[in-house]
Amino acid sequence: MTRSRAQDTNVCGVTAAIAVIDGKWKTLLLWLLESGPWRPGELLRRAPGLSEKVLTQTLREMEADGLVHREVYDVRPLKTEYSLTPFGQDLADALAPLADWGHRRLERLAATRQVS
Repeated sequence: MTRSRAQDTNVCGVTAAIAVIDGKWKTLLLWLLESGPWRPGELLRRAPGLSEKVLTQTLREMEADGLVHREVYDVRPLKTEYSLTPFGQDLADALAPLADWGHRRLERLAATRQVS
């Protein structure tokens, strides 16, 4: 899905929501940020395979979509933290039932494999 779909007002609500969380890392970052503010280095350590460039790009997209707040502290060395906005927390809350469904699906798959 393209970034333009996230701005399109002529789509159904589910499509609009998926456009905002589309991508490999956004749901993981939402999940991590639910627990409170994180510094970029901490996020990189918790997401093996995520590059600094992609993290920055993804967080910028999430910030532009109103999901993430970026706080820069005027200290040396420079300190930046990311946290969910209330709008981002709303999305995380809305995704919780979907996550529950996903866990049930994984349990069913595991049970099916044990029977086979």
